[in-house]
Amino acid sequence: MVLNNNQIKLIKDLLRQKIDEKLKNYTRETSSMPFLAKLMQDNEKVASYSFIQSLLTTLGMSIYEEVAKIIAEPNFDVAKTGYDVEGEISNEENNVISKILQEIKNKTRKANKKTEITEILNCKSKNGRKIKVRADLFLKKINEEYYIEIKTAKPNIDVFAKSKEKLLQWIALRKKKVNTILAIPYNPYYPEPYNRFTMQGYLDEDKDLYVADKFWELLGGKGTYNEILDIFDEVGKEFKEKIQKKIKEVAEEKMEI
Repeated sequence: MVLNNNQIKLIKDLLRQKIDEKLKNYTRETSSMPFLAKLMQDNEKVASYSFIQSLLTTLGMSIYEEVAKIIAEPNFDVAKTGYDVEGEISNEENNVISKILQEIKNKTRKANKKTEITEILNCKSKNGRKIKVRADLFLKKINEEYYIEIKTAKPNIDVFAKSKEKLLQWIALRKKKVNTILAIPYNPYYPEPYNRFTMQGYLDEDKDLYVADKFWELLGGKGTYNEILDIFDEVGKEFKEKIQKKIKEVAEEKMEI
């Protein structure tokens, strides 16, 4: 077993808290989805859809970051969520970052982490602007630093482009080689490799992109991903009847046409 008993308890308690809050406080935001209702010919199922979507949003917005921190804490000297990286990016560094992004967009270059780090660190670091770029998760172990952006499983192209910019900015802000990562908590295309068409070549898939087990095992070691799934499964079984009851209640509030 990779996770210790305290970590398992903390993750279970976090999941229970979030699900309880959702069950108690959920109110349907959308009362009319006429086109979907006409196609489905089942207003009750359309109504329950909104609750499931809200639960998915809760997972994406808060749980993954907190679970990642719980897993990482025993294995790193520092583990923080919502970590602001502050510093100065020079005009030359900013121009190089813009050039890298534009050339990738134009498909005149391929993403290459090693080359990009070299180009940024070779820039003059004077005469710039102060900025702050937040990392969803910051880790440090001895002298090794990790700045991680955690995104949903199917980002659009704008999200990939913005995340790539962050990865490059963190290097410029720290003025040294650091690990900058875009993490995807699970692979929606499993068992096929993750291959989101909107990536558009922005990421060095070996060094920039950490999907599913690659991400979780960075934090906790081999086997971490499957142990997390087991924890979610156990908590899901605990709340199965309550969740189904809530969905039924939501479904009874039929959608307005």
